[in-house]
Amino acid sequence: MNFLYEAQLEKWHQFITSEGAGVELLAEIVAQDAVFRSPVVWTPQLGKAITLKYLVAAAHVLKNFKYTRTLFNQNAVCLQFNATVGEISIVGIDLIEFNEAGLIKDFEVMVRPAKALQVLGEAMREQLTSNAA
Repeated sequence: MNFLYEAQLEKWHQFITSEGAGVELLAEIVAQDAVFRSPVVWTPQLGKAITLKYLVAAAHVLKNFKYTRTLFNQNAVCLQFNATVGEISIVGIDLIEFNEAGLIKDFEVMVRPAKALQVLGEAMREQLTSNAA
């Protein structure tokens, strides 16, 4: 089985290693009707603008970020990662689904342990609030 969207996934990797500096690159691969599913916020965040906002904030908040495992099918990928927020170590996964045009249509994040989820939630709230001002 081949993963159809290797070029788009490469752009995602370029964005994440830029620590949020490559927003234009990210905007190229996110669909207008994208959905972002946060590990902290229960309701899905709908649309490209809010998806970009969350992904950019996460890129700023998560330090020492590294993908450690990749699982894929034709149009979706599961990327396991390790990162830190402050002194807290985080293990998580990014579930990314692409549409027929090769754009990210669904991005879901899951994080463990519970303490990491709490710290990440607080850091994301601060980052999103400071960017809104």
